[in-house]
Amino acid sequence: MEYGLIGSRLGHSYSKIIHQRLCGYDYQLLALPTEAEARRFLEERPFRAVNVTIPYKRLAMDACDQVDPRAAAIGAVNTVVNRDGRLYGYNTDYMGFAHLCRSHGVDFRGRTVLILGTGGTHNTVAAVARDAGAARVLTVSRKPGPGQLSYREAAGAGGQILINTTPAGMYPDVGTCLLDTDALRGMEAVLDVVYNPVRTELLLRAGEAGVPVRACGLEMLVAQAVYAAEYFLDTAFADREETIRRGTADLRRDILNVSLVGMPSSGKTTLGRLLAEKLGRTFVDLDEEIVRAAGRNIPDLFAAEGEAGFRRREAEQAARFGKESGLLISCGGGIVKNAANIRALRQNGVVLFIDRPLEELTVGGGRPLSSSPEALRQMEKERRPFYLGAADAVIPNDGTVQQAVGRALDALEDLFAHE
Repeated sequence: MEYGLIGSRLGHSYSKIIHQRLCGYDYQLLALPTEAEARRFLEERPFRAVNVTIPYKRLAMDACDQVDPRAAAIGAVNTVVNRDGRLYGYNTDYMGFAHLCRSHGVDFRGRTVLILGTGGTHNTVAAVARDAGAARVLTVSRKPGPGQLSYREAAGAGGQILINTTPAGMYPDVGTCLLDTDALRGMEAVLDVVYNPVRTELLLRAGEAGVPVRACGLEMLVAQAVYAAEYFLDTAFADREETIRRGTADLRRDILNVSLVGMPSSGKTTLGRLLAEKLGRTFVDLDEEIVRAAGRNIPDLFAAEGEAGFRRREAEQAARFGKESGLLISCGGGIVKNAANIRALRQNGVVLFIDRPLEELTVGGGRPLSSSPEALRQMEKERRPFYLGAADAVIPNDGTVQQAVGRALDALEDLFAHE
Protein backbone atom coordinates (compact mmCIF):
# COMPACT_ATOMS: atom_id res chain seq x y z
CA MET A 1 0.00 0.00 0.00
CA GLU A 2 1.06 3.62 -0.43
CA TYR A 3 -0.35 5.18 2.74
CA GLY A 4 -2.18 3.81 5.74
CA LEU A 5 -2.43 2.93 9.39
CA ILE A 6 -1.16 -0.15 11.20
CA GLY A 7 -2.10 -1.38 14.65
CA SER A 8 -3.41 -4.46 16.37
CA ARG A 9 -7.09 -3.41 16.17
CA LEU A 10 -8.48 -0.70 13.91
CA GLY A 11 -12.22 -1.33 13.88
CA HIS A 12 -13.24 2.16 14.99
CA SER A 13 -10.48 4.23 13.45
CA TYR A 14 -11.40 7.51 11.73
CA SER A 15 -7.96 7.90 10.15
CA LYS A 16 -9.00 6.73 6.70
CA ILE A 17 -11.80 9.31 6.55
CA ILE A 18 -9.53 12.11 7.76
CA HIS A 19 -6.58 11.43 5.45
CA GLN A 20 -8.62 10.86 2.32
CA ARG A 21 -10.47 14.11 2.90
CA LEU A 22 -7.24 15.96 3.56
CA CYS A 23 -5.28 14.84 0.55
CA GLY A 24 -7.34 12.53 -1.63
CA TYR A 25 -4.78 9.74 -1.62
CA ASP A 26 -5.69 6.11 -0.96
CA TYR A 27 -5.26 5.41 2.75
CA GLN A 28 -5.62 1.85 4.00
CA LEU A 29 -6.29 0.42 7.45
CA LEU A 30 -4.12 -2.63 8.03
CA ALA A 31 -4.78 -4.57 11.23
CA LEU A 32 -1.75 -6.59 12.33
CA PRO A 33 -2.90 -8.64 15.33
CA THR A 34 0.53 -9.88 16.40
CA GLU A 35 3.87 -8.22 16.98
CA ALA A 36 5.48 -10.71 14.60
CA GLU A 37 3.22 -9.51 11.78
CA ALA A 38 3.94 -5.87 12.56
CA ARG A 39 7.68 -6.52 12.70
CA ARG A 40 7.63 -8.34 9.35
CA PHE A 41 5.62 -5.51 7.75
CA LEU A 42 8.10 -2.88 8.94
CA GLU A 43 11.05 -4.99 7.82
CA GLU A 44 9.62 -5.54 4.33
CA ARG A 45 8.67 -1.82 4.02
CA PRO A 46 5.88 -2.19 1.41
CA PHE A 47 4.63 1.39 1.82
CA ARG A 48 5.45 5.04 1.15
CA ALA A 49 4.32 6.20 4.59
CA VAL A 50 2.23 4.87 7.45
CA ASN A 51 0.80 5.93 10.75
CA VAL A 52 1.24 3.57 13.69
CA THR A 53 -1.10 3.05 16.61
CA ILE A 54 -1.32 0.85 19.70
CA PRO A 55 0.65 -1.25 20.48
CA TYR A 56 3.42 -0.80 17.89
CA LYS A 57 4.75 2.74 18.41
CA ARG A 58 7.91 1.55 20.19
CA LEU A 59 8.40 -1.24 17.66
CA ALA A 60 8.08 1.32 14.84
CA MET A 61 10.73 3.50 16.44
CA ASP A 62 13.14 0.57 16.66
CA ALA A 63 12.52 -0.24 12.98
CA CYS A 64 13.41 3.25 11.74
CA ASP A 65 16.81 4.15 10.30
CA GLN A 66 16.46 7.71 11.59
CA VAL A 67 14.21 9.01 14.37
CA ASP A 68 13.27 12.61 15.02
CA PRO A 69 14.85 13.74 18.33
CA ARG A 70 11.49 14.59 19.90
CA ALA A 71 10.09 11.15 19.03
CA ALA A 72 13.23 9.53 20.41
CA ALA A 73 12.89 11.45 23.68
CA ILE A 74 9.26 10.38 24.01
CA GLY A 75 10.10 6.79 23.10
CA ALA A 76 7.38 6.37 20.48
CA VAL A 77 6.93 6.83 16.73
CA ASN A 78 3.48 7.12 15.19
CA THR A 79 4.47 8.31 11.70
CA VAL A 80 6.92 6.45 9.47
CA VAL A 81 8.02 7.71 6.05
CA ASN A 82 9.86 5.48 3.56
CA ARG A 83 12.38 7.54 1.59
CA ASP A 84 14.30 5.44 -0.90
CA GLY A 85 14.14 2.40 1.34
CA ARG A 86 15.15 4.18 4.54
CA LEU A 87 12.56 4.66 7.29
CA TYR A 88 12.23 8.02 9.06
CA GLY A 89 10.21 8.18 12.26
CA TYR A 90 8.24 11.08 13.81
CA ASN A 91 5.77 11.63 16.63
CA THR A 92 2.88 13.74 15.37
CA ASP A 93 0.82 12.86 18.47
CA TYR A 94 2.98 15.41 20.27
CA MET A 95 2.08 18.05 17.69
CA GLY A 96 -1.57 17.08 17.75
CA PHE A 97 -1.86 17.29 21.52
CA ALA A 98 0.04 20.58 21.61
CA HIS A 99 -2.42 21.96 19.05
CA LEU A 100 -5.39 20.79 21.12
CA CYS A 101 -4.02 22.60 24.16
CA ARG A 102 -3.30 25.80 22.21
CA SER A 103 -6.71 25.88 20.59
CA HIS A 104 -8.44 25.61 23.96
CA GLY A 105 -6.16 28.11 25.69
CA VAL A 106 -4.62 25.63 28.14
CA ASP A 107 -1.75 27.36 29.96
CA PHE A 108 0.73 24.93 31.54
CA ARG A 109 3.09 27.57 32.92
CA GLY A 110 3.69 26.98 36.62
CA ARG A 111 0.84 24.46 36.83
CA THR A 112 0.67 21.05 38.46
CA VAL A 113 -0.45 18.55 35.84
CA LEU A 114 -2.00 15.18 36.66
CA ILE A 115 -1.78 12.53 33.95
CA LEU A 116 -4.00 9.46 34.26
CA GLY A 117 -2.33 6.36 32.86
CA THR A 118 1.15 5.05 32.24
CA GLY A 119 1.01 3.93 28.59
CA GLY A 120 2.73 5.38 25.56
CA THR A 121 0.45 8.40 25.27
CA HIS A 122 1.42 9.39 28.81
CA ASN A 123 4.96 10.17 27.67
CA THR A 124 3.68 12.27 24.78
CA VAL A 125 1.37 14.51 26.79
CA ALA A 126 3.92 14.76 29.61
CA ALA A 127 6.47 16.05 27.11
CA VAL A 128 4.01 18.68 25.86
CA ALA A 129 3.22 19.80 29.41
CA ARG A 130 6.89 20.05 30.42
CA ASP A 131 7.88 21.85 27.24
CA ALA A 132 5.06 24.35 27.86
CA GLY A 133 6.36 25.19 31.33
CA ALA A 134 4.48 22.91 33.75
CA ALA A 135 5.89 23.14 37.28
CA ARG A 136 5.09 19.52 38.12
CA VAL A 137 3.89 16.57 36.07
CA LEU A 138 2.45 13.79 38.22
CA THR A 139 1.49 10.31 37.05
CA VAL A 140 -1.68 8.66 38.35
CA SER A 141 -2.19 4.90 38.13
CA ARG A 142 -4.56 2.26 39.45
CA LYS A 143 -1.45 0.31 40.49
CA PRO A 144 1.01 3.09 41.30
CA GLY A 145 4.72 2.39 41.11
CA PRO A 146 7.53 4.41 42.65
CA GLY A 147 6.89 8.13 42.31
CA GLN A 148 3.31 7.63 41.08
CA LEU A 149 -0.01 8.50 42.69
CA SER A 150 -3.10 6.42 43.27
CA TYR A 151 -6.44 7.83 42.14
CA ARG A 152 -7.31 8.55 45.75
CA GLU A 153 -4.06 10.47 46.22
CA ALA A 154 -4.63 12.37 42.98
CA ALA A 155 -7.81 13.92 44.38
CA GLY A 156 -5.74 15.79 46.97
CA ALA A 157 -2.64 16.52 44.91
CA GLY A 158 -3.55 20.13 44.12
CA GLY A 159 -3.50 19.75 40.34
CA GLN A 160 -4.81 22.48 38.07
CA ILE A 161 -4.78 20.49 34.83
CA LEU A 162 -5.82 16.86 34.42
CA ILE A 163 -5.22 14.73 31.32
CA ASN A 164 -6.59 11.25 30.75
CA THR A 165 -4.46 8.93 28.58
CA THR A 166 -6.22 5.69 29.58
CA PRO A 167 -9.02 3.98 27.62
CA ALA A 168 -11.44 4.51 30.53
CA GLY A 169 -14.82 5.58 29.18
CA MET A 170 -13.97 4.73 25.56
CA TYR A 171 -16.58 3.15 23.28
CA PRO A 172 -18.11 0.63 23.80
CA ASP A 173 -17.37 0.73 27.55
CA VAL A 174 -18.85 4.20 28.03
CA GLY A 175 -19.67 5.60 31.44
CA THR A 176 -16.43 4.56 33.14
CA CYS A 177 -14.46 7.06 35.25
CA LEU A 178 -12.18 6.51 38.24
CA LEU A 179 -12.48 10.06 39.62
CA ASP A 180 -15.65 11.44 41.12
CA THR A 181 -17.00 14.90 40.43
CA ASP A 182 -15.70 16.38 43.69
CA ALA A 183 -12.12 15.44 42.77
CA LEU A 184 -12.38 17.70 39.71
CA ARG A 185 -13.62 20.84 41.40
CA GLY A 186 -11.21 23.76 41.08
CA MET A 187 -9.45 22.35 38.03
CA GLU A 188 -8.62 24.81 35.26
CA ALA A 189 -8.74 22.23 32.48
CA VAL A 190 -9.62 18.56 31.97
CA LEU A 191 -8.49 16.96 28.71
CA ASP A 192 -9.22 13.43 27.53
CA VAL A 193 -7.34 11.89 24.61
CA VAL A 194 -10.31 9.54 24.07
CA TYR A 195 -12.41 10.79 21.14
CA ASN A 196 -15.21 8.22 21.01
CA PRO A 197 -17.44 9.30 22.68
CA VAL A 198 -16.68 12.99 22.43
CA ARG A 199 -17.89 13.55 25.99
CA THR A 200 -16.51 10.76 28.14
CA GLU A 201 -17.79 10.27 31.67
CA LEU A 202 -14.69 12.16 32.84
CA LEU A 203 -15.60 15.18 30.71
CA LEU A 204 -19.25 15.03 31.77
CA ARG A 205 -18.19 15.04 35.42
CA ALA A 206 -15.76 17.87 34.74
CA GLY A 207 -18.66 19.88 33.36
CA GLU A 208 -20.71 19.18 36.48
CA ALA A 209 -17.73 20.29 38.59
CA GLY A 210 -17.61 23.62 36.76
CA VAL A 211 -14.25 23.05 35.04
CA PRO A 212 -14.06 25.85 32.44
CA VAL A 213 -11.93 24.07 29.81
CA ARG A 214 -12.91 20.56 28.73
CA ALA A 215 -11.87 18.84 25.52
CA CYS A 216 -11.75 15.36 24.03
CA GLY A 217 -9.10 13.97 21.69
CA LEU A 218 -10.97 14.47 18.42
CA GLU A 219 -9.17 17.68 17.48
CA MET A 220 -5.87 16.08 18.50
CA LEU A 221 -6.63 13.18 16.15
CA VAL A 222 -7.25 15.50 13.21
CA ALA A 223 -4.26 17.72 14.00
CA GLN A 224 -1.82 14.81 14.22
CA ALA A 225 -3.16 13.55 10.89
CA VAL A 226 -2.55 16.94 9.29
CA TYR A 227 1.05 16.98 10.54
CA ALA A 228 1.51 13.37 9.41
CA ALA A 229 0.21 14.20 5.93
CA GLU A 230 2.79 16.96 5.68
CA TYR A 231 5.50 14.40 6.38
CA PHE A 232 3.91 11.93 3.96
CA LEU A 233 3.92 14.43 1.10
CA ASP A 234 6.86 16.58 2.20
CA THR A 235 4.60 19.62 1.74
CA ALA A 236 3.09 21.98 4.31
CA PHE A 237 -0.57 23.00 4.17
CA ALA A 238 -1.03 26.62 3.18
CA ASP A 239 -3.23 27.24 6.24
CA ARG A 240 -2.64 24.44 8.69
CA GLU A 241 -4.83 25.88 11.45
CA GLU A 242 -7.82 26.28 9.14
CA THR A 243 -7.24 22.78 7.73
CA ILE A 244 -7.39 21.32 11.24
CA ARG A 245 -10.46 23.38 12.17
CA ARG A 246 -12.32 22.36 9.03
CA GLY A 247 -11.28 18.72 9.35
CA THR A 248 -12.49 18.57 12.94
CA ALA A 249 -15.84 20.15 12.04
CA ASP A 250 -16.29 17.70 9.16
CA LEU A 251 -15.54 14.75 11.44
CA ARG A 252 -17.94 16.00 14.12
CA ARG A 253 -20.60 16.32 11.40
CA ASP A 254 -20.01 12.67 10.49
CA ILE A 255 -19.93 11.07 13.90
CA LEU A 256 -22.03 13.10 16.33
CA ASN A 257 -25.56 11.94 17.01
CA VAL A 258 -28.34 14.50 16.75
CA SER A 259 -31.15 13.99 19.29
CA LEU A 260 -34.47 15.81 19.16
CA VAL A 261 -36.40 16.52 22.37
CA GLY A 262 -39.65 18.37 22.90
CA MET A 263 -43.29 18.02 23.79
CA PRO A 264 -45.48 15.28 22.32
CA SER A 265 -46.68 16.33 18.84
CA SER A 266 -44.05 19.07 18.59
CA GLY A 267 -42.86 17.66 15.25
CA LYS A 268 -39.82 15.65 16.34
CA THR A 269 -40.57 12.63 14.17
CA THR A 270 -41.45 14.60 11.05
CA LEU A 271 -38.46 16.90 11.37
CA GLY A 272 -36.23 14.02 12.39
CA ARG A 273 -36.93 12.01 9.26
CA LEU A 274 -36.33 15.02 7.02
CA LEU A 275 -33.13 15.97 8.82
CA ALA A 276 -31.88 12.38 8.68
CA GLU A 277 -32.41 12.34 4.92
CA LYS A 278 -30.65 15.66 4.39
CA LEU A 279 -27.72 14.70 6.63
CA GLY A 280 -27.43 11.14 5.32
CA ARG A 281 -28.08 9.61 8.75
CA THR A 282 -29.93 6.61 10.10
CA PHE A 283 -33.18 7.71 11.75
CA VAL A 284 -34.07 6.20 15.13
CA ASP A 285 -37.43 6.76 16.83
CA LEU A 286 -36.91 5.82 20.48
CA ASP A 287 -40.61 5.21 21.07
CA GLU A 288 -40.66 2.77 18.15
CA GLU A 289 -37.60 1.02 19.57
CA ILE A 290 -39.30 0.72 22.96
CA VAL A 291 -42.38 -0.81 21.30
CA ARG A 292 -40.22 -3.17 19.26
CA ALA A 293 -38.27 -4.36 22.31
CA ALA A 294 -41.39 -4.74 24.48
CA GLY A 295 -43.58 -6.35 21.84
CA ARG A 296 -46.56 -4.13 22.72
CA ASN A 297 -47.69 -0.59 21.99
CA ILE A 298 -47.20 2.35 24.35
CA PRO A 299 -50.78 2.53 25.76
CA ASP A 300 -50.57 -1.19 26.54
CA LEU A 301 -47.16 -0.68 28.14
CA PHE A 302 -48.53 2.05 30.37
CA ALA A 303 -51.51 -0.15 31.29
CA ALA A 304 -49.31 -3.14 32.12
CA GLU A 305 -46.23 -1.49 33.67
CA GLY A 306 -47.26 2.05 34.49
CA GLU A 307 -45.19 5.12 33.70
CA ALA A 308 -42.28 3.81 35.81
CA GLY A 309 -42.03 0.67 33.69
CA PHE A 310 -42.15 2.68 30.49
CA ARG A 311 -39.43 5.04 31.74
CA ARG A 312 -37.15 2.09 32.54
CA ARG A 313 -37.52 0.85 29.00
CA GLU A 314 -36.96 4.37 27.66
CA ALA A 315 -33.71 4.65 29.64
CA GLU A 316 -32.51 1.34 28.21
CA GLN A 317 -33.00 2.56 24.65
CA ALA A 318 -31.42 5.96 25.36
CA ALA A 319 -28.34 4.21 26.73
CA ARG A 320 -28.28 1.80 23.79
CA PHE A 321 -28.42 4.36 21.00
CA GLY A 322 -26.76 7.27 22.80
CA LYS A 323 -23.34 5.66 22.66
CA GLU A 324 -23.47 5.01 18.91
CA SER A 325 -22.41 7.46 16.20
CA GLY A 326 -23.98 9.35 13.32
CA LEU A 327 -27.64 8.79 14.23
CA LEU A 328 -30.66 11.09 14.14
CA ILE A 329 -32.64 10.20 17.26
CA SER A 330 -36.21 11.32 17.89
CA CYS A 331 -37.02 11.08 21.60
CA GLY A 332 -40.25 10.75 23.49
CA GLY A 333 -41.56 13.87 25.18
CA GLY A 334 -40.74 12.69 28.71
CA ILE A 335 -37.17 11.57 28.13
CA VAL A 336 -35.88 14.69 29.89
CA LYS A 337 -37.48 13.60 33.18
CA ASN A 338 -34.48 11.35 33.78
CA ALA A 339 -31.15 13.21 33.84
CA ALA A 340 -29.33 9.97 32.98
CA ASN A 341 -31.10 9.92 29.61
CA ILE A 342 -29.78 13.34 28.66
CA ARG A 343 -26.34 12.31 29.84
CA ALA A 344 -26.53 9.29 27.53
CA LEU A 345 -27.65 11.41 24.57
CA ARG A 346 -25.05 14.13 25.11
CA GLN A 347 -22.04 11.83 25.51
CA ASN A 348 -21.67 11.46 21.76
CA GLY A 349 -24.01 13.99 20.30
CA VAL A 350 -25.90 17.25 20.36
CA VAL A 351 -29.47 17.85 21.52
CA LEU A 352 -32.01 20.08 19.78
CA PHE A 353 -35.18 21.25 21.54
CA ILE A 354 -38.03 21.37 19.01
CA ASP A 355 -40.12 24.20 20.46
CA ARG A 356 -43.68 24.23 19.15
CA PRO A 357 -46.24 26.70 20.58
CA LEU A 358 -48.50 25.12 23.19
CA GLU A 359 -51.68 26.00 21.30
CA GLU A 360 -50.45 24.00 18.29
CA LEU A 361 -49.79 20.80 20.21
CA THR A 362 -52.21 17.89 19.80
CA VAL A 363 -54.28 16.52 22.65
CA GLY A 364 -54.63 12.74 22.86
CA GLY A 365 -53.47 10.88 19.78
CA GLY A 366 -52.72 7.72 21.75
CA ARG A 367 -50.43 9.57 24.16
CA PRO A 368 -51.39 8.51 27.71
CA LEU A 369 -50.03 11.61 29.45
CA SER A 370 -51.53 14.30 27.19
CA SER A 371 -55.17 13.28 27.25
CA SER A 372 -56.64 16.76 27.87
CA PRO A 373 -55.74 20.41 27.26
CA GLU A 374 -55.20 20.88 31.01
CA ALA A 375 -52.87 17.88 31.23
CA LEU A 376 -50.93 19.10 28.21
CA ARG A 377 -50.62 22.62 29.64
CA GLN A 378 -49.36 21.33 32.98
CA MET A 379 -46.95 18.96 31.29
CA GLU A 380 -45.46 21.77 29.19
CA LYS A 381 -45.04 23.94 32.28
CA GLU A 382 -43.20 21.17 34.13
CA ARG A 383 -41.02 19.98 31.28
CA ARG A 384 -39.99 23.20 29.57
CA PRO A 385 -37.10 23.94 31.99
CA PHE A 386 -35.79 20.43 31.40
CA TYR A 387 -35.94 20.83 27.61
CA LEU A 388 -34.05 24.11 27.83
CA GLY A 389 -31.47 22.63 30.18
CA ALA A 390 -30.83 19.65 27.92
CA ALA A 391 -30.64 21.55 24.64
CA ASP A 392 -27.55 22.65 22.77
CA ALA A 393 -29.89 24.72 20.59
CA VAL A 394 -33.59 25.63 20.53
CA ILE A 395 -35.39 25.20 17.21
CA PRO A 396 -38.68 27.13 16.96
CA ASN A 397 -41.30 25.12 15.09
CA ASP A 398 -43.90 27.84 14.65
CA GLY A 399 -44.01 28.05 10.86
CA THR A 400 -43.63 25.63 8.00
CA VAL A 401 -41.79 22.33 8.24
CA GLN A 402 -39.22 23.64 5.76
CA GLN A 403 -38.53 26.65 7.97
CA ALA A 404 -37.95 24.43 11.00
CA VAL A 405 -35.65 22.12 9.04
CA GLY A 406 -33.65 25.12 7.84
CA ARG A 407 -33.29 26.45 11.37
CA ALA A 408 -32.15 23.05 12.59
CA LEU A 409 -29.55 22.72 9.83
CA ASP A 410 -28.18 26.20 10.58
CA ALA A 411 -27.92 25.38 14.28
CA LEU A 412 -26.20 22.08 13.56
CA GLU A 413 -23.58 23.68 11.34
CA ASP A 414 -22.64 25.98 14.20
CA LEU A 415 -22.62 23.11 16.73
CA PHE A 416 -20.47 20.91 14.50
CA ALA A 417 -17.97 23.71 14.03
CA HIS A 418 -17.57 24.51 17.73
CA GLU A 419 -17.00 22.21 20.68
